[in-house]
Amino acid sequence: MVGIIDYGVGNLFSLQSSFGAIGEEAFVSGDPEQLAKAQRLVLPGVGAFEDAANKLRSSGLDAFVREQTAQGKPLLGICLGMQLLFEKSFEYGEHGGLGLLKGRVVPMEGRLPETLKIPHMGWNRLEVKGGKLLREAEGQYVYFVHSFFAEGCNDSLAAVTEYGIPITAAVERGNIFGCQFHPEKSGNVGLSILRTFCRL
Repeated sequence: MVGIIDYGVGNLFSLQSSFGAIGEEAFVSGDPEQLAKAQRLVLPGVGAFEDAANKLRSSGLDAFVREQTAQGKPLLGICLGMQLLFEKSFEYGEHGGLGLLKGRVVPMEGRLPETLKIPHMGWNRLEVKGGKLLREAEGQYVYFVHSFFAEGCNDSLAAVTEYGIPITAAVERGNIFGCQFHPEKSGNVGLSILRTFCRL
């Protein structure tokens, strides 16, 4: 059973539907007591880093996520949810993250060739560097929507994609996983990745 963490950010029910499509039971909740019953957790997210981090803290879900991962429960961060796994973000200021992974989140602006549009939006190819989650996804195309990306995360880097420069596409360390792309919007490839997560 998968617990999708509801902290007021993200399209949670399309994600829940994707788990249903692969025959996995998933529920959406912001209640730590209920979420603790899940075998796996997903931290979704769309929007601004600072707002999301503040909502996690004010609800106490930041401490809950740290406790659960420390106990070995698998956690998958998606899009902004992946970015929150890192130590800090420089999205319109400097903001602290969950600190579960080493690294920082930085803007694409000023780092990409000027000819490329920001946000990075669309289908891009995965170049898998290691780990278990994406072991069958090498060369597959997945769907991205983001204007910021993680860097300084070599010790957890699981995949990159090329968008003018190599962009961190996925991270993995122990029981902590993250996808900058949206598996729930990535067709059969995305469903396969979610299925793999449920078997880890």
